[in-house]
Amino acid sequence: MWLLFAVSFEKQLSETLPFSTARAKEIAGKAKRRYREIIRDLPEFEKGDRFKMNIVSCAMLAAFLLELPVRPTVNQVADYYREAMSIGAMKAFCRMAGRRMFTRRDVEGMKKTAALNAADRNPYSWNMTFHPYPDGGGYEARFTKCGICALMKELGLGVYVPAMCRLDYTMSELGGTSEFVREYTLASGGPYCDCGYRRKAHKP
Repeated sequence: MWLLFAVSFEKQLSETLPFSTARAKEIAGKAKRRYREIIRDLPEFEKGDRFKMNIVSCAMLAAFLLELPVRPTVNQVADYYREAMSIGAMKAFCRMAGRRMFTRRDVEGMKKTAALNAADRNPYSWNMTFHPYPDGGGYEARFTKCGICALMKELGLGVYVPAMCRLDYTMSELGGTSEFVREYTLASGGPYCDCGYRRKAHKP
């Protein structure tokens, strides 16, 4: 994760946040050590837990935020995180995921994830239920436990969880096959996080 995204996270400190390139390099150096500390203290994820990348991404953002000399606003962090994550490899991953979305394999994978209830054993994972739309136009993943909420609150960064939640919209857009819809988030005090994926109509 660090090798893939470190350059982008450092670059966006000066392009999205108000830091000089020299200061950005200094922050990135400290963030690398902090990132290793956070990762070291996380439990190993179970086989079949599809959310390991999510918590590692969270650890990376948290490491940078903890080394900033001043705390940015939630909107600033949302912009920073979106731009830092939107590298070529991530865009390709989203396009690939978009092509697989709504296939039988995708739906079966979502059902297995719902049955796993990994957060019952690992506080940094997720519990979810799976809800296909009655009209066959997509589905909703409804999360009742969130590893990002747990880790960010533990690190004193809970206020920034909504900034991370906004990346769901970006990833869906990059995937190209779904429209992301949401009503609630745990971070904002909702009863759950609803991640709805409405199938886009194919253009002739």
